[in-house]
Amino acid sequence: MADEAKAKGNAAFSSGDFNAAIKHFTDAINLSPTNHVLYSNRSAAYASLHQYEAALSDAKKTVELKPDWSKGYSRLGAAHLGLHQYQDAVSAYKKGLEMDPNNEALKSGLADAQSAATASASRSRAASPPNLFGDAFQGPEMWAKLTADPTTRVFLQQPDFVKAMQEIQRNPSKLNEYLQDQRVMQALGVLLNVKFKAHGGGDDMEIPEADSPPAPSPSHPAKEEVKKPEPEPEPEPMEITEEEKEKKEKKEKALKEKEAGNAAYKKKDFEAAIKHYTTAMELDDGDISYITNRAAVYLEMGKYEDCIKDCDKAVERGRELRSDYKMIARALTRKGTALVKMAKCSKDYEPAIETFQKALTEHRNPDTLKKLNDAEKAKKDLEQQEYFDPKIADEEREKGNECFKQQKYPEAVKHYTESLRRNPKDPKAYSNRAACYTKLGALPEGLKDAEKCIELDPTFSKGYTRKGAVQFFMKEYDKALETYQEGLKHDANNQELLDGVRRCVEQINKANRGDLSPEELKERQAKAMQDPEIQNILSDPVMRQVLIDFQENPKAAQEHTKNPMVMNKIQKLVSAGIVQMR
Repeated sequence: MADEAKAKGNAAFSSGDFNAAIKHFTDAINLSPTNHVLYSNRSAAYASLHQYEAALSDAKKTVELKPDWSKGYSRLGAAHLGLHQYQDAVSAYKKGLEMDPNNEALKSGLADAQSAATASASRSRAASPPNLFGDAFQGPEMWAKLTADPTTRVFLQQPDFVKAMQEIQRNPSKLNEYLQDQRVMQALGVLLNVKFKAHGGGDDMEIPEADSPPAPSPSHPAKEEVKKPEPEPEPEPMEITEEEKEKKEKKEKALKEKEAGNAAYKKKDFEAAIKHYTTAMELDDGDISYITNRAAVYLEMGKYEDCIKDCDKAVERGRELRSDYKMIARALTRKGTALVKMAKCSKDYEPAIETFQKALTEHRNPDTLKKLNDAEKAKKDLEQQEYFDPKIADEEREKGNECFKQQKYPEAVKHYTESLRRNPKDPKAYSNRAACYTKLGALPEGLKDAEKCIELDPTFSKGYTRKGAVQFFMKEYDKALETYQEGLKHDANNQELLDGVRRCVEQINKANRGDLSPEELKERQAKAMQDPEIQNILSDPVMRQVLIDFQENPKAAQEHTKNPMVMNKIQKLVSAGIVQMR
C-alpha cells in the first residue's frame, strides 16, 4: 500500500536514513504515481543527500501535479539553490509566496536565495572583465529589434535560438559559447547595426574573447571606427526538382483535405470527413495524423473494428517514419478506447488495458492514464460481478472460522479473503478478518477491515469491538474509548464493549495520575506527536496560551476549566502524555 510505504519513508527520513527514505518513497510512487506529496518527500530526501538534480526533477513533478500547493515551490527553490541556480530559486520562492504569503519556510528560502544571488553577482563582477557587447543584449528592446528584422524574426520561431539569446541576456559573457552559431552572429549584427559575414574573409569583423580583451598600445590609442551598414543581400531561391515540387504540392493538397475533414467532423458529417481524410492519406503517406483522424471518425460512428485497423496501420507506419512518439501514443490510446467500447466481459478488457499501457510507454498522457484506470476498474467490477456467489462466500467464511478456532490465522485470512471476493458486502467476513489481522499483529490492515465492517453495517457491534481492540493495541486509548462508546449506542449491554471502555479508562487514568514509566511516557509522546489532532491542538495559539496560564496564572487557569471544549483538548494532551497534571 502506498500509505504504508510513505509512512516507512517518513520514519526513515526522521531517523536520518535518507537512502532508505528514497527507496520507500519510490515504492509508494510506483503504487500511487499521481500523489504530489510523495514526490515532495522524495525531493527533500534527495536534497538531504545533496543530490540536487534528482531533487529538482521531483520538485518539478510535485509542482506539475499540484501547481497550487505552496510547499512544492519550497522544494523547487531548495533544489535550485543547491544547484547554485539562484535566480530560478528566487522565482520559485516568490511563486510559492504568491499562494501562501505568510509561509515562513518560503520567506526564509527567498532571503537565502537572494543573498546567494547577490554574493554570486559580486564575485562574477570581480572575476570577469565586462563583455564588449553586453549592453547590446540588455532590456526588452533587444527582442523588439530582433522581431523588427525580417531575418532574425524567423530565428525567434526556433526554441534553441530563443534559449541561447535568453542565456546571453542573463549573462553576456555566455556570448563566447555561441560564436560559432551564425544565427547568433546575425542577431548581434542587427543589435549593433553592423554586418557580419557568415564565413572567413578579409572584411570579416573579429569578435574579441570576453575573457581576454585586446589592450590598445599606449603610443597608439585605439580609435573606434564606425562603418556604415551594407545592404543585406536577398537570398537566392533554392532550386528544386520537378519531383520535389510535385511532392510539395501533394502535401499542400493533403493538408487542405485534412482541414476539410476536420471541419466536416465538427459538423458531425462523418461520411464526408472519412472521404477527406482518405484523400489526404492517398496524397501524402508521410503523415500518420490523417490515419488517426480517420480512426477517430470511425470511433465516433461506432465502427470499432475499422477504428482498430486504422490505429494499427498508424502505429506501423509511424514506426517506419520515426514519427513523433506522441502521435503513436495517440493511435494506441484510440485503439484502446475502441477495445473498451467492444468489451462485454472482464476478459475483454485485457487487450484494452495492454494497449493503454503501451500508449503510456510512448507518452505519459493524463487522459490515457485516466482511461487505463477506468478500464482496470471496469474489469475489476465485472470480475466481482462474474465471481459473486453468496453461497460459496458463506462456505469460505465458515472455513475461515474453523481455522481461526485452531489458531491457524494465515489460513483463516485466505478463506475470509476468498469469502469477500465472492461477496464484498458481507460485514461479518470483514469483522472476522480484522480479528485475524489483530492476532497476526497486522494492525493497520485490521483497522481498515473493522472500519469497512462498520461502514457496511453501522449497527453491527462486532465491528466496534474489532476497531476498538486494534486502537487499544496501537495505544490510542482516547480513540478506542470513543469507538467503544459509539458501539454502546447501538448495543448498550454488550459486555465486550463495556470491558473495552473499562480498559481504556484505566489506561487514561494511569496517564492522568502520572503513573507511566519514563519509557511508556516517551513512547506515548512520540506516537502522539504523529497524530494530526494533537498537532492541531499544540499549534493553536489559544491552546498555547491556555497551557501557559496553567503553568503561570492559576486564576486564568481556573476560568479555562469551565470551558468544556478547552478541557476536552487538555484531556487529550494528558492522555497522550504531552501534558501531566499534578
